[in-house]
Amino acid sequence: MDFNYTEEHIAIRDTAREFAQNEIAPSAIERDIKAEFPYDIVKRLGEFGFMGMMVPPEWGGAGFDTVSYVLALEEISKVDASVGVIMSVNNSLVCFGINHWGTDEQKERFLKPLASGQKLGCFCLSEPEAGSDATNQKTVAEKDGDYYVLNGIKNWITNGTTADVYFVQCQTNKELGYKGISTFLIEKGTAGIELGQKEDKLGIRSSDTSTVGFNNTRVHKNQLLGEEGLGFKIAMETLNGGRIGIAAQALGISQACLEASVKYAKTRKAYDEPIANLQAIQFKLADMATKTEVSRALILNASLIKDENKKFAKEAAMAKLYASKYAVENALEAIQIHGGYGYVREYQVERYLRDAKITEIYEGTSEIQRVVISRELLRD
Repeated sequence: MDFNYTEEHIAIRDTAREFAQNEIAPSAIERDIKAEFPYDIVKRLGEFGFMGMMVPPEWGGAGFDTVSYVLALEEISKVDASVGVIMSVNNSLVCFGINHWGTDEQKERFLKPLASGQKLGCFCLSEPEAGSDATNQKTVAEKDGDYYVLNGIKNWITNGTTADVYFVQCQTNKELGYKGISTFLIEKGTAGIELGQKEDKLGIRSSDTSTVGFNNTRVHKNQLLGEEGLGFKIAMETLNGGRIGIAAQALGISQACLEASVKYAKTRKAYDEPIANLQAIQFKLADMATKTEVSRALILNASLIKDENKKFAKEAAMAKLYASKYAVENALEAIQIHGGYGYVREYQVERYLRDAKITEIYEGTSEIQRVVISRELLRD
């Protein structure tokens, strides 16, 4: 694979880096403490074209490739993974699904404002009894003339309380099992949508996560994405791309841990010399750097395959599996290198650890990634 970046790739990466340092970093610690959603930052992300990066310009997006997207997402997540996941969900899950399966009418109505950053989307798949087993959907949509009536509860929904568009999976025919799952696009303010309280989370605290309930919520048949029974396929293919996004988020955390640790090791002295001179510290830094580059290579490989319109489920799962694992390991080492200072907010690395852990859980746990990888291997 050719991992050489084009001039456009470098420009996008540098723009994202500058944006993250200037507009996200100053408020990251405070927003984490207060669990405060970054409304102004998300609006600015849209203005920079970062909320619909892979959507064609005619539908409000920037028209970039997946490599551009992961380069930008890494830089955003390196500063604040909360902002990274908001950006990832809107790009990888919501915009991708509508762009790929939506009608022109749906793209005009939903995709344009989402891709341009005027509106924000959320992906409603998980339920109290349907996490890793996404086939076990209890939310139902019953046909009523030209409408469907939805009832059920979704949980762990990123952007749940702040979204303008809900990308919802539910059962339209229980007898067909997962082949009876369908997808609907529902707008904020629709009668019957019931939002739960924001979850008080360990990490990614500046992003909002909540339950989203549907109580006799009526949606028109023109809000059905694709056709009846296509919902599970839409969800699984969408999640393949989403896993590249979460891997890029994890990579950003790994890179942040490495950079913080190198900086600290050069300035912190013990026994009258920088701790960077200690072989124990040098070996930790070497391992952190290697893990970061392995993650980057796996992510770029999956991104390039996706951009070539080839099957990439296995590669995306591999990227997420190891990028998330290494993010947690690098964050632990960063705290160890910082010693007592690593345990306080000011030095940021404690937040990196709290943020890293979720990358091993959402959009498919590490165990599910192994299921996907082995299944694809055995299918060949």
